[in-house]
Amino acid sequence: MTGPVRKLLDQLLKVLALVGLIWLVFLLSLVLDLRQWGLVPRTFSGLAGLVTMPFLHRDLSDLFGNTVPLTVLLLILQTTRPNPWRILLCLQSGAGALIWGLGRPDLHLGAGPVLFSIAAYLITAGIHERRPIPIAAAVLVTVLYAPLFWGLLPTAGTHVFWEGHLFGALFGVIFATQTIRRLRRRTATT
Repeated sequence: MTGPVRKLLDQLLKVLALVGLIWLVFLLSLVLDLRQWGLVPRTFSGLAGLVTMPFLHRDLSDLFGNTVPLTVLLLILQTTRPNPWRILLCLQSGAGALIWGLGRPDLHLGAGPVLFSIAAYLITAGIHERRPIPIAAAVLVTVLYAPLFWGLLPTAGTHVFWEGHLFGALFGVIFATQTIRRLRRRTATT
């Protein structure tokens, strides 16, 4: 295999391993009650959800709804950004912190906030950077997932974790804007 093909395959395997871990945790939750590890806003016990929330899902339909978009967005993040795992960790932590601080007092589960934060990050990065690869990623994410952005609104339905989606997207925009500004300042001074 050539270098770029091998690199793409390695990136895909890492993404599939993470998504596979999410599925494994879901299967484990069929035997064990893992909801106690979800994010509950403004509670000490809910802080564990900052890390665990994306791995826990209410049901199979929620998991299916997150699997393909998350896989695609993670692969786009992997192939277009330097330090994609650090970005992912920051997006997950930031979105989770917003939900913990501002979300309704309910049990929050699922990868939706991470999914929306990655999408918003990639779109915002493409707008700010104005380079071919980030722009292409932003356009691709917009074309593929524009309909998902209805999930940011309370009208999405009572079964939709809309504020988590909204906080995830909001943090994605903020994080992309701040990191790109910081990078521009750093490169301007060197």
